[in-house]
Amino acid sequence: MLNGPMVEVKDLKVSFFTKLGEVKAVDGISYQVARGKVMGIVGESGCGKSVSSFSLMGLLSQPGKIVGGEILLDGVNLTNLGNSEYEGVRGNKMAMIFQEPMTALNPVLRIGYQISEQIIKHMGFSKIQAKNRAFELLELVGIPSPQKRFHEYPHQLSGGMKQRAMIAMALSCEPEFLIADEPTTALDVTIQAQILELIQSLQKKLNMTVQFITHDLGVISEIADDVMVMYAGRIVESGSCHEIFQNPRHPYTIGLINSLPKLGTRVDELYTIPGSVPGPLELGQGCAYYNRCSKASEKCLMERPQLTGDKSKVACFFPEDHGGIN
Repeated sequence: MLNGPMVEVKDLKVSFFTKLGEVKAVDGISYQVARGKVMGIVGESGCGKSVSSFSLMGLLSQPGKIVGGEILLDGVNLTNLGNSEYEGVRGNKMAMIFQEPMTALNPVLRIGYQISEQIIKHMGFSKIQAKNRAFELLELVGIPSPQKRFHEYPHQLSGGMKQRAMIAMALSCEPEFLIADEPTTALDVTIQAQILELIQSLQKKLNMTVQFITHDLGVISEIADDVMVMYAGRIVESGSCHEIFQNPRHPYTIGLINSLPKLGTRVDELYTIPGSVPGPLELGQGCAYYNRCSKASEKCLMERPQLTGDKSKVACFFPEDHGGIN
């Protein structure tokens, strides 16, 4: 599969079965991530970005369940794998950087042990070899005095250092595919920039394929080759980063870009998209963006637009063809 995409998702559907009914968190999304490229996934909280990525990693927790579709990693359908087979892929072939470092780091185990344990398990290294590899990784991600940090607990590290340690852990078994789930959200602006620069440099150095999740379009413009915009569990627009920012076609994408502050321009208040995202149990058969869109018609209410297009794809009956940015 060396000539094909690293990741191919086909009509993925993920639902959470609650007392109030079935919540369709991811409602039939299909996309590809090219080898050695960065796919940026952007959208508001609750749009399905993280749920889709947890599904790829096989980390979806109850009451969530994949109810349809396929996930192919280097041609292998992950949805057909058992738990033990999935463990062999996770951490080895693919890895994930979580939004909150303490989600991935065990607070009662030393940093070095947590990195070494994974190297021993997946790569068959001896304890000494794994320890030396952990030193190299901590140095690679820019943590000073790696021998000292190796023996420290997560609470002894700053937020930025914990994030770097988590990146070291994710890279420990040299994965070909890396998912970064809003890895800079909890960090201040200076540390954010450092972490983004680190991920970019490591991606190029190791030729990794990356799926980068964020709600920040500014971050996406810096790091992504291709972009996928999600809304209410569906993809509403996708294309190259250049195409999405220079010629956005879906009203939601245009609204997101218009809401960004513009350098050298003073305004009394930033643009905001009117209305709010419908609740997961309130989604009808039509376009989920219907109640917030100035172009919506009765057709949008009754029928769901499909993702179509050549260079870029958009799910809209009345797409903008000339940018539409104010």
